[in-house]
Amino acid sequence: MWLTRTRSFVSSPTPSRPLMSNAMVIYRVILWSLQCPHMLFYGPPGTGKTTTALAIAHQLFGPELYKSRVLELNASDDRGINVVRTKIKDFAAVAVRSGQHGGDYPCPPYKIIILDEADSMTEDAQNALRRTMETYSKVVVTFDRIIEPLASRCAKFRFKPLSEEIVSSRILHICNEEGLSLDAEGAARLFGSTISSKDLLSVSGVIPQEFLGALYAACKSGDFDLANKEVNNVIAEGYPVSQMLVQLFELVVEADDVSDEQKARICKSLAAADKCLVDGADEYLQLLDVASNTMRALCNMPQEFSYES
Repeated sequence: MWLTRTRSFVSSPTPSRPLMSNAMVIYRVILWSLQCPHMLFYGPPGTGKTTTALAIAHQLFGPELYKSRVLELNASDDRGINVVRTKIKDFAAVAVRSGQHGGDYPCPPYKIIILDEADSMTEDAQNALRRTMETYSKVVVTFDRIIEPLASRCAKFRFKPLSEEIVSSRILHICNEEGLSLDAEGAARLFGSTISSKDLLSVSGVIPQEFLGALYAACKSGDFDLANKEVNNVIAEGYPVSQMLVQLFELVVEADDVSDEQKARICKSLAAADKCLVDGADEYLQLLDVASNTMRALCNMPQEFSYES
């Protein structure tokens, strides 16, 4: 929301109102020549494709004629063939007066249709749009999956990923416009330039090594109460027990101080617990069962307890 509200539609971008560097050449050439062929913008999200199209339209027609000269359709609009046959075709078919001016804006004698995320249009709609493009000449689309007949009718412009400097300065500009306090280090972190291994682990679903190591150490100690405490810690942190079983399996298999017989007993327990989890068993009970069986294997306890009558 903040990004949309702070978009800049200025003919001369300044440090306080920047336009992304990817778009600068396109932006200036079109405003200088007033020629606007079919254009197809493509590239990663957030690189200025939509902003460039809107900036060009705003600077060509200004606030007075923008609504009558520019039709913008985004992903939230209906993108079927009926929209092309009615809304787009009807808008393009209405002629505009030459020599019409809107203040200090050039207002060339044509209209612009902006199709944001045009790849979400159905194939039938894209085929219908091809006919419209053959008749009329000012359509701007942004795409990933555009049919070849449509793409071949457009001048293609690829938007490259933005540099850290540009993104960071833009984040600081938005924060300034919204009255927020954020330093350069915070802006760089939002951009993602300083990502640690801990940050990656936190979003990858991998259980941190300290939890895995603590549980394994508790099992090696032979203290059931300590193992139960570590099991509770894992459950309290909300980590998936299925992932804990995977990592525990890798740890046991790679351990040099565990015999093959011990590994076999532990892996049998892991397999049984994994099957129970798939069937909907309680995570705490299954992890506790794995911990107790691992403890018995590592401490060379009997595989099953026997009770004397």
